Amino acid sequence: MTSGPIGLDLAEVSKAHAPQLTDVPAAPGLINEKNEKSLAIAGDDSSQSPSGRKESVDFDDKEYPTPEEVETLRRVAGAVPWASYTIAFIELCERFSYYGTTVVFVNFIQHPLPEGSTTGASGTDGQSGALDLGQRASTGLTTFNSMWAYCMPLLGAYMADQYWGRFKTIQISIGIAIFGHILLIIATIPQVIAHPNASVGIFSVGLIIFGVGVGGFKPNVSTLIAEQYESQHPKQYIKVQKDGERTIVDPVMTISRIYMYFYLMINVGALAGQIGMVYAEKYQGFYLSFVLPTIMFLFCPLVMFLMRNKYARRPPTGSVVAKALKLWGLAMKGRWSINPVKTVKNLRADDFWENVKPSHLGPNQPAWMTFDDIWVDEVRRGLKACTVFLWYPLWWLSYNQMTTNLISQAATMELHGAPNDLINNIDPIALVIFIPITDMFLYPGLERLGIRFTPLKRIAWGFGLGAASMVAAAVTQHYIYKLGACGNHPNAEDCESPAPINVWVQTIPYLLIAFSEIFASITGLEYAFTKAPKNMRSVVMSIFLFTSAISYAIGEAFVSLSEDPLLTWNYTVIAILAAVGGVGFWTAHRGLDKQEDKLNFIPESSFKGRQSSHAGVNA
Repeated sequence: MTSGPIGLDLAEVSKAHAPQLTDVPAAPGLINEKNEKSLAIAGDDSSQSPSGRKESVDFDDKEYPTPEEVETLRRVAGAVPWASYTIAFIELCERFSYYGTTVVFVNFIQHPLPEGSTTGASGTDGQSGALDLGQRASTGLTTFNSMWAYCMPLLGAYMADQYWGRFKTIQISIGIAIFGHILLIIATIPQVIAHPNASVGIFSVGLIIFGVGVGGFKPNVSTLIAEQYESQHPKQYIKVQKDGERTIVDPVMTISRIYMYFYLMINVGALAGQIGMVYAEKYQGFYLSFVLPTIMFLFCPLVMFLMRNKYARRPPTGSVVAKALKLWGLAMKGRWSINPVKTVKNLRADDFWENVKPSHLGPNQPAWMTFDDIWVDEVRRGLKACTVFLWYPLWWLSYNQMTTNLISQAATMELHGAPNDLINNIDPIALVIFIPITDMFLYPGLERLGIRFTPLKRIAWGFGLGAASMVAAAVTQHYIYKLGACGNHPNAEDCESPAPINVWVQTIPYLLIAFSEIFASITGLEYAFTKAPKNMRSVVMSIFLFTSAISYAIGEAFVSLSEDPLLTWNYTVIAILAAVGGVGFWTAHRGLDKQEDKLNFIPESSFKGRQSSHAGVNA
């Protein structure tokens, strides 16, 4: 992802795999390898320039770097295609609807109807509410909602790869989510709020349907946006800067940029939705804070329809997960031992994957092995990414506090007229400001200094900053208990005096969370896309998103700590877990970090699942 020597391994990888690269027939109107430039290693098909320097030139008149240039030239990100921006706008609308709706869940569930209100609106100085189920119920239901929404990407990815393709899966998911939105609106109508049991029942059903739609949307839109660039520029090429410097436009760095601005649009939508719906809730009622996000969400199918013939789309090739698991099982065969140390050593042996390549097995390969050697390398790389994601639930624990306990914490401090569920918008504001700064100054600046801020290093920093944010939250909670008139029970119904602490002290944990997102969350999206086989991208992306659901499930164990007087312990324990997770993550994967460039330069396999494999066998 950054410049610097990558050694002879890349050239060796290219030579070893290049003979297996073949085209497959084009699918009319869709992207596949016939109308997409094949992914190749710099240095192949070299020609001699008039100056005597070997250079690689493709049919599209772009100049491609030689192996020597790959090792020495600075790498830069390319321009983001306009089609990707329209997909980012779709995501903005969806995130407006998601966060605009969910931001008011805590108040809707936890607090009672304000005196004289039928809609839950409280006015300037009151506290909005509706169902009066308490903080434990609000934390439990909001945690379930988030967990459910991030379990469903597994289903959405399967349907996209096996049957519908990413584009159609997104469209169907939008329809399901709209139905969920409608049920949530019904639950907040004043006549329904007057019957809390009916309201919470409709609300809960709406959450389930809403989560199915969100889950089908996320892994596919997150993949579709980066494929718009890859379809145009699948490999590195030379760009001469205005000052004459020869640089390499790196697709991997460009994909990193795409996800940076994709995440920025997510937070623009989240920011507008959260701020707007908090005030809609406070001054008009919960029904309006659910209606407006639904209207915004309707822009998603409109843009999808208008752009249906403009997007680069891949047809469904059939899910290849079963084949990948069979391959993994075959590789593990005979490597187990009663000695756990020996087992680990065997599973990490250099020949673990080499021994199950078709070229190695020859005539002894099983009938289901219809792929080539390169796909084995791609599966290995994808599984490596999944092992990276195994650590993410410990990071998500700190992130998840932003939408639950930190909102409740704000309600126990001096608000000075600001709604308690407005303060967490510091996070998206910080992201909107600092994502461009990171993209334009921080990452390029480190690149110029020769500092290799690789994806795994960024993720490790994200863990550290997540832990630091929870330390700040724990310190704040300690002083709320210490200085507040209500002592260790500031959330008690008879507590009318907030702690004498300005609520904007929460700026510290929210800023730390924002920076940890830039390093951990954005990089996770990038890592899932760049390391997955093309016919498993939705699946690998869904596994990354699923780690958030695992974190929410773990978070259910902390619900008992999500009330007074235990909240200080809640933040402290989560800080420790995030810190331990960061140390464990880097210890486990620092060796993988050294392979970053080699993994990125694995050529593309000709195995496409349902399409013809390199041997002409239907998979």
